[in-house]
Amino acid sequence: MSELVIYHNPRCSKSRATLALIEEQGYTPKIVEYLKTPPSVVELRDILKKLGIQPRDILRIKEDEYKSLNLADQNLSDDAILSAITEHPKLLERPIVVTEAQAVIGRPPENVLPLLASLT
Repeated sequence: MSELVIYHNPRCSKSRATLALIEEQGYTPKIVEYLKTPPSVVELRDILKKLGIQPRDILRIKEDEYKSLNLADQNLSDDAILSAITEHPKLLERPIVVTEAQAVIGRPPENVLPLLASLT
């Protein structure tokens, strides 16, 4: 079976609900508290590839850092956005559940069910 990883914030209710749903389905994911251990730019690129989305799509636009770093600027490169997320992990949408082959954002938590089904 492929390793199951959740980029998790224990203070976030959606993240806690997603983790609980994963565990209720009988899985024990590797938990990465991304605020303590932010993903690198390389890891973020891998996650984005598995999600099939662009760096802007995983930004939390209501965070103060989004405004203070002027991340709404459409001229910013993907590298600049990924660097900002690595330096300010609070900007990362959560939770993100990742396997070797795919990833999904657990908002709502039920989004992870198809990913879990693919593991069996």
